[in-house]
Amino acid sequence: MHFINKLLKRIHYSQISTKITLTFAVFFIALLALSNVFAWYGVYYALYQQAENTILYSMKNTKKLLEEIEQDVNLDVNSVRDPLVAGVVLRVINSNGEIFIDTDPHYPSVKLFNDCIIKNPPFWANDDMEVAEFKNAIVYRAKMNFTHDGETVELQFFRTITAQMGFFEQLKNILLVIDFIGLILAVGTGYIVSRKILYPIRTMTKTAQNIAIENMSSRIDVNPANDELTDLARTFNNMLDRLQVGIQQQQRFVSDASHELRTPVTVIRGYSDLLTRWGASDPKILKESIDAINSESENMQQLIEQLLFLARSDQNRQPMKMEELELSDIVADIFRKMQQVVHTHEIELLNNDKAVIFADKVTIRQMIRIFLDNAVKYTPKGGSITINSVRNGDHIKLDVIDTGIGIAPENQEKVFDRFYRVNASHSKQEVNGTGLGLSIAKWIAEQHNIKIKLQSKLGAGTTISVNIPIHKNH
Repeated sequence: MHFINKLLKRIHYSQISTKITLTFAVFFIALLALSNVFAWYGVYYALYQQAENTILYSMKNTKKLLEEIEQDVNLDVNSVRDPLVAGVVLRVINSNGEIFIDTDPHYPSVKLFNDCIIKNPPFWANDDMEVAEFKNAIVYRAKMNFTHDGETVELQFFRTITAQMGFFEQLKNILLVIDFIGLILAVGTGYIVSRKILYPIRTMTKTAQNIAIENMSSRIDVNPANDELTDLARTFNNMLDRLQVGIQQQQRFVSDASHELRTPVTVIRGYSDLLTRWGASDPKILKESIDAINSESENMQQLIEQLLFLARSDQNRQPMKMEELELSDIVADIFRKMQQVVHTHEIELLNNDKAVIFADKVTIRQMIRIFLDNAVKYTPKGGSITINSVRNGDHIKLDVIDTGIGIAPENQEKVFDRFYRVNASHSKQEVNGTGLGLSIAKWIAEQHNIKIKLQSKLGAGTTISVNIPIHKNH
């Protein structure tokens, strides 16, 4: 028992290919053994059946012949052998126990047969017959009584299956050889099949071992077969694609963030050195340095807040409190505050239709402010910015329209990328920013199932349209 438990434990912790091979071999051998058992007992049953049928047929013919003798006393008694099937032996015994007819004297005696009778013959053996097993033979016996002129005799019919038993032994040896060959084939086939089945998994393992952050180009070759392992290979490749994109984005994000932070840090350090050298004796330099440091500090604070927002959003940790909101109130409030702060541009609110939306108040306000701030940044002084909010079926369309520098067609998809900023070198408008605002606005829109559409023409302004779903209860 200890050995079996140890063996099972070892199999449990073995490789999957070994388990598949052993499982395949066990089931194959079990099926082969079951087939052999059925074949073995099938032949055995056939041999018994053959012996029984020949005896029954001989008994039937003998009975018919004896009835004919009763009716015609001139029949030759020696013709009693004619009804016997080849291989069947007849012995006729009188009431004194004497044998007066014996078709084969070389057969085992009645006494020897009685001594060798099997007490528990096979379950398919005829209950009316007896089976005796000798050293090299198995013999069937059936009895039948016949009464003639007031004297009753007993007819005993014998049938040996010695020759057939020899075939049975040969069959047994053949089946053992087949079992041995089957075992070898089962193990070999199981090994080959398991190797072939697990090839994609081994390839995945090798690919995963070769993958590094610096090199994520390796992929698994996907077979055209539509099976579970092919699906697993495709899923693995898709996962690698997503990881590669994510790592590239992370690397670019870190690089861009480092670049953006380097500029204000450099400015602050430069003015700090300037203060250290001449700031105390020159009020003009003192004021210029303090103003510059304050300005760059604000830029750094804004950049860091935006970076933290994007980091939380990437990790799905940005808090969102969804509730029913009246969009017109939010738009009106943002419009009033923009008018109070921005005096260099004309800001106008055309339509502000009422509509209840289901959203997070903080981030929705932030998204609209981002669009308006961008409009101000990229619109020269004296330009106009228009807000228009119109209800359209189950959506409300909010447009932010400016008369700014516009965006070239090839750059319109890029403006939502992190740290991307429109080149304003051809404009006199001074542009400050981190290039993160529209990325944040895009993420907020995605969280609220809001569709963003951008229309722009270089030198003729930009229109950003957002379709916001109206809450179903309103």
